[in-house]
Amino acid sequence: MVDEQLVKELKEMREKGASKPSDSLKMYEFVKQVAAESEDLKEELDDIDLMTVQLIITDADYKYWVKLGEGNVDYGEGEADDPSVTMSATGATWAGLSSGEIDSTSAYMSGDLVIEGNLQDAIAYGEILGLAMEEGAQYFE
Repeated sequence: MVDEQLVKELKEMREKGASKPSDSLKMYEFVKQVAAESEDLKEELDDIDLMTVQLIITDADYKYWVKLGEGNVDYGEGEADDPSVTMSATGATWAGLSSGEIDSTSAYMSGDLVIEGNLQDAIAYGEILGLAMEEGAQYFE
């Protein structure tokens, strides 16, 4: 079961925006909790090789990482050890990507989202997050 307080905080972030860069980690906690109860998401996470994604909020000088694959979701603040892909954008771009207001391909093509490293891992990361949001959509109705 996804934590009700976490869902409440995520709803507030959608309406008002994140108050600090570390608020972005709440989304990954949500993904982790949804993965624990969604067979489809568990299956996708089992089917992909472990990848580490380094994420950077450029205008806040904030870094965090997400590990996906081998059935797991993990995340944390700071620099990742040997990430397979690094993605950088401003806080506003990340917020738009998270809310669905900004398309990741458009952001990448315009230079608002900078991706370095394995582009396939970046695509897989986006697909996993999209599936997690689909699977967890009922919490936001």
